[in-house]
Order: sequence, then structure tokens, then C-alpha cells
Amino acid sequence: MGNIQVKNGKAFEYACLNALYVTLSPDQHVTIENTQQLIIAQKFYTAIDDVMRGKLDLAANAATRVITRLEPQLEYPDKNIPLCLSLQTDSHWQRGDVRDVICIRRQNEWEIGLSCKHNHRAAKHPRLSATNDFGAEWLGIPCSREYFSTVTPLFDELRFMREKSARTIKWSDVKSKHERFYVPILRAFLDELQRLENANPSIIAERYIRYLIGKNDFYKVITEDRKKTTRVEAINIAGTLNRPSEGRRSRVNVARLKLPTRFLDMNFKHSSKTTVVVAFDEGWTVSMRMHSAEGLVIPSLKFDVNFVSLPSSVHAQVELW
Repeated sequence: MGNIQVKNGKAFEYACLNALYVTLSPDQHVTIENTQQLIIAQKFYTAIDDVMRGKLDLAANAATRVITRLEPQLEYPDKNIPLCLSLQTDSHWQRGDVRDVICIRRQNEWEIGLSCKHNHRAAKHPRLSATNDFGAEWLGIPCSREYFSTVTPLFDELRFMREKSARTIKWSDVKSKHERFYVPILRAFLDELQRLENANPSIIAERYIRYLIGKNDFYKVITEDRKKTTRVEAINIAGTLNRPSEGRRSRVNVARLKLPTRFLDMNFKHSSKTTVVVAFDEGWTVSMRMHSAEGLVIPSLKFDVNFVSLPSSVHAQVELW
């Protein structure tokens, strides 16, 4: 993501935390953990112009309206006070936790989290390179020698081009970059994914999705400024969302989602040389767009991963603002 998008994303995290605080603190004791992550996000929030800040506040308030209706324990503490709000560091992503905003009641070990997305839906941004073993990192099973024998010469060629130019060559200077690098690397990726699935049936599909969604249940909050909407999706695998409090239950039931057990299809997106689509059973479909993410050539390529579809049982709501 670009620098401005990163800053607006951090500012949106703060806006969501602040909206929860403003909404809930008049009727109960709510604390905010003063962490370095909070300081950084608040700085970006304060630095943006008034128009953008107003949009983020409206979007965050819309998300708060939806989530408080789904989570009785936010409004009804049942003597489990205070409610603690915090922002997580980016390092939590590396440990499999995609949540940005955390709401915790430590007395009864209750917590929920929000993954905040400002004008984008990307789940993760992993990289491929000559040394990156996506099989081991994502799925817990190493990639084959055949995979590395295919991709390593391609990434080595990029490294040679970079070194030969004294690190000044731009991707815009690389002729036929899609045909020379993107397509063969993506084909090798799909072939290896299928190879891993064949060798480990009923395991890889679930681990693949688990890698993308993380180890914790969460609410995915997606704001679209142009449409003036906030979409909230409940990723409820373990059943930790939507719990009652003080005998009060949400009027809306958030279903538990089933993880996939197998791949249905994996191939290039129609007429694309940069994007592959992976479909699973249970209604999961993932789009993975490969790009350089850099102006200058470096010996690695990055994915933008988006969920094209989720299980039909997922609770999703769009709130206008």
C-alpha cells in the first residue's frame, strides 16, 4: 500500500477505537491502553485534514453502531469492569493475529477484535522470493525442490538486473515483465499449491484460509468513502463472537463459519497475467494479485490477497453514514 494509504489506515484504526470509547464510556468505566501503537495512530489521525477526519469518524461510528448491536458485552458489563480498549502492534500479524482494535474485559477473559480496512479489502500482503518458503510459512509444510528450482532462477535474474544497474533499474524499464516473471512465478505457485494438496489431502485448504484470517475471531470493518458506507463482516470460526451478557442476547445471531476441506479450482483470473483465483468448498474464494509494490526492481514480488466470496452463513452488514 502507498504511504498515504498506510497513514489513513492507521488513522482509521484510531477513529474506530475512539468511536467505541465515545459511545461506551458515558455509561461505564472504559480505559484506553497508552501504547506506542496508539500514539502513532493518534498522530496520523490528528495530522489528516478535517474533511478526511470527518469521513473516518462517520465510518467508525457506523461500525460501532453495528458491532454494539451484535456484542451485548460491550454495553452490559455484568460487573466485569473496566472495558479496556487497545491498538495492536503490526508484529501481531506475524504471529497470526490480524486484529487492529481489541476490546477486553479481563475479569471474565472476554475479548473481541476489529480488523480495520480503509478503502480496501486486502486480507494480507505476503511476498514470494527465492528464499521465501510459502509452504512452510503459510501451511506448515515446506515447498518442494521442484518449486524452488523453477522460481529461484527468475528471482536471481531480478537480483542480477538490480545489481548490474547499481540498484537504479525501475520496473517500468523491464520489458515484458508479466510474461517473463509474473506468469511463470504464478504458475509455479499454483503448481506447488496443488502438489501440497495432493500430498496432504484435507489439510492444506484449511491451513491456507487459517493463514489468511488469522487465529482469532474478529469483525472485519471496511469503509468505502466514495459510497459513504461501512461494511462489517463477522469472521466467527471458534464461536467467540456474539456472546450474551447479563442475560441479554443480541437480536441477531452470528453464525459460526466452517473452514474448507479441499480446493475446488485454482487458476489465473480470466484475461489476467497478474492475478490468480483459488476456490474452496464451504463458499471460500480468494483472489491473489501479484505486483512489485516498489518503483525499483527488487528480487521479490508481493501479493494483494482479497476474499472474493465468504461462506453464505457469514453475517455481513452495510451501514450508511
